[in-house]
Order: sequence, then C-alpha cells, then structure tokens
Amino acid sequence: MSEINATMRGIGQTARAASRRLAASEAGARNAALRAIAERLRDDRAALETANEKDLAAGRGNGLDAALLDRLTLTDARIDAMADGLEQIAALPDPVGAVSHLDPMPSGIRVGRMRVPLGVVGIIYESRPNVTADAAALCLKSGNACVLRGGSEALHSNQAIAACIAAGLADAGLPETAVQVVRTTDRAAVGAMITLDEYIDVLVPRGGKGLIERIMREATVPMIKHLDGVCHCYVDADADPAMAERVVVNAKTQRYGTCNTLETLLVDTSVAASLLPRFKAAFDAHGVELRGCERSRALVDGLTAAEPADWDAEYLAPILAVAVVDGLDAAIEHIDRHGSGHTDAIVTRDHGRAQRFLREVDSSSVMVNASTRFADGFEYGLGAEIGISTDKLHARGPVGLEGLTTQKYIVLGEGHVRE
Repeated sequence: MSEINATMRGIGQTARAASRRLAASEAGARNAALRAIAERLRDDRAALETANEKDLAAGRGNGLDAALLDRLTLTDARIDAMADGLEQIAALPDPVGAVSHLDPMPSGIRVGRMRVPLGVVGIIYESRPNVTADAAALCLKSGNACVLRGGSEALHSNQAIAACIAAGLADAGLPETAVQVVRTTDRAAVGAMITLDEYIDVLVPRGGKGLIERIMREATVPMIKHLDGVCHCYVDADADPAMAERVVVNAKTQRYGTCNTLETLLVDTSVAASLLPRFKAAFDAHGVELRGCERSRALVDGLTAAEPADWDAEYLAPILAVAVVDGLDAAIEHIDRHGSGHTDAIVTRDHGRAQRFLREVDSSSVMVNASTRFADGFEYGLGAEIGISTDKLHARGPVGLEGLTTQKYIVLGEGHVRE
C-alpha cells in the first residue's frame, strides 16, 4: 500500500470512529462546537490572514488570474461572514432524531421513521477557503463526520481554518477528528479518497466540470453532485410581456457564473415577433451576446448564429442561446434533449400549461413565473446548502441539513410477536 493510500485510509478510519460519537451526541453539544469555532475564527483572524497571504503569494507566482485570486482572498469581512454563517447554522432546527409517521399497524406495533446522519461525508472542492468552514458546519450540525480535501491553491488557508475547527470541537468536548482537512496536495489523495467506500458514506464534489467528471469515472463511493447547469426559461404564448422580460433578464444577468443562471431562452412562435426585439434591447443594455436559431435571427437583427453545441452549453458568461419553438410540447422536448436536470422555468398566465410544465419537466427545480436564480438552499428556506444535486436518489435539488441525513424505520412494541 502506498503512503498516500495508507494516510487516507487512516483518515477514513478515524472519521468513522468520530462519526459514531457525533451520532450519539446531543444537539446542544454540536451547536456549542459551531459557536466555539466561530469564536476561534474571529479571535485567530491574524493567523488566518497570514496563512492566506502565503496562498495568495503562491497564487500570484503561479499566474492565477484576478478572479481566482479574489475567490482565494480572506478579508476581515469574509472571516466575519464565515463566523456569522457558523452561528446561523447553529441556530437552525436540528434534523437528527426527528420521528415521522409513527403509525399503529393492525398487528399492534407502531412503525415510524427516524432521521439519522449519513455517517462520514467526503467533500472535494476548489479555491474558496470559506467552503472549509461552511462544509464542516453543515456536516457537524447534521451529526456527520467529514473529510475535506480543498484545492492546493488554498492549502495554508484551509489548514489555518482547520486548526480553528479542531480547537472549537475540543472546546465543546467533541472529537477533533470529526472534521479532517487533508494536508497533502498530492492529486493521488483524491483517487484514494473517492474509493474509501469502507469508511466514507457519500462524496460531495464541488468544483469545475473536469473535477466532477473525474470523480464520476473513478469513485466507488456514492455521490451527491451535479455536472452542468444548463438552465432554460420558456416564454409561453400567454406570458405577460413585462413579466417575461423581468424574469429572463434577471435569470441571465443577476450573476453570470452560477449553476442556476439562465443559459437558453425558448420563446413560443406566436409571440416571438413581438417579444424578441424587446428581449434583444434589454440584453444589449447588459452586454449579453445572443446566439439564435435560424427562426429567431429572421425576426430580429444582431443575433449570432447558434451552433449545435450552443444548445448544450453552460456558458457561465454573458452569452445566451435563443430558440423559437412551436408551443409547450416543443419546449419540453428541447429541455429534455438539451437540459442538465438542474433548473428550468416557464413564464405564462395559463394555469393548465404551467401545471403541465411542472409535471413533465424532469429537473431538480422547476419554476413558474420566477427567475432560475432562486434555485438555492437559502432562498428555499433551508438555511444553508452543501451543494445542488441533479441525481434522483436520496437528495435532489439544493441539499441542506435534511439532505445530509437519511431515515431508518423504527418499530415500537409491547412484547408483540408475529403470528
């Protein structure tokens, strides 16, 4: 066994042992740990900023662009935001131990379901060091141990945050090994981690498409993940024009680089001639390039000709694909063929078509008369999220505390035996 494999196996073993202690812990102890970690982050900000400057200096030396350096930077405000986030998570309702559907059966037993932690969560992520604190907090609150592998560009920052987490756990009387941040930058550590199915119960990859594709190919541990965010908005024949403009412009321009940003606009043929010039003017004001199908380009000047690849593109940039479609059936067919199962929306005043869209579009979030940018754990009232899943098993859509738990059946009897 290689040294890296042995190291990762040791991390997995200690995480598994810590997960048993966390599962048996009281919510008050876990909340106390989160508040203690928040206090440590505030008190140790000088050490955090010193560690962060080492990463920034290395990043500048390695030619990281300005956007990546900004993601990497820990300012006073960002350290305060990390600490505030921990306290907010501590204040959320505890999902662990909740019992539902405790119903009497004809035999006399009562059968219910209890919410319990998943066990050990492995999280692989890039760039932003605040993810270290956020991910640890969500896992701790939901009673899970976690193994965190951040990007090499944030190594010193992540280790400084990890020291605050370990101290906060110790302050609350919980095992420091409940949160372990992998220290090595060797890429082989990822390969070892994603095959530790004996110790890690679920993986949450957070990063670029290349990282997630690699993990999908090689992992033997189940995953909570999404690969692409190819989000659509269909403007129906019965859409209110002002509402349609407001929704689609917000869905595209509120932020360009997020997985719930609009990437393809579908417009019903009966309103395309009146609405496309309006949309074009609105997007021109934001500097958004429109790449249109042949029918859309015949109706409005200034659209770039869309290539076949544009219908499957997640641009994460001020570029939007535009297609004219023959009604709801054609819109749903287009989404089914080119969508990524993330978030899709319809703008319409027709209740029947809205209900059909909700039923028939097979995505983790489906919306009526609302911007796709609402596909977010905070906006959904989850308090916080570990990520977004486009899978259909276990967790789908924004994954908050409940998504980091599972259920087991519980049976209550009074000496009942089966005849």
